[in-house]
Amino acid sequence: MLCWHMLTKEKDYFWARPSLVAHKTRSMELQAGRPQTKGDKRGPAYAYHVKKLREQEMRVAEQAEKQYDRFIDGWRPRRPKGKARGRPNPARLE
Repeated sequence: MLCWHMLTKEKDYFWARPSLVAHKTRSMELQAGRPQTKGDKRGPAYAYHVKKLREQEMRVAEQAEKQYDRFIDGWRPRRPKGKARGRPNPARLE
């Protein structure tokens, strides 16, 4: 269901780890034949190689997962509104 919402609303995953996504995207670009860039400018995947930043993103993702679990644990399905199914309708019996 999550994938369907992301595709139909054309939105990225809210809790995605930015450096991990950038690292994976860059890896796919290199495999597809895009040339390597050299220079002093750091790319968006730089944070993935800095352990402190990577761990910080992982902690944020863990907190988000815990919040999601609490939300789901508190969710209870409700009965449908309107007439209950399965009971005979006295008006139809005549």
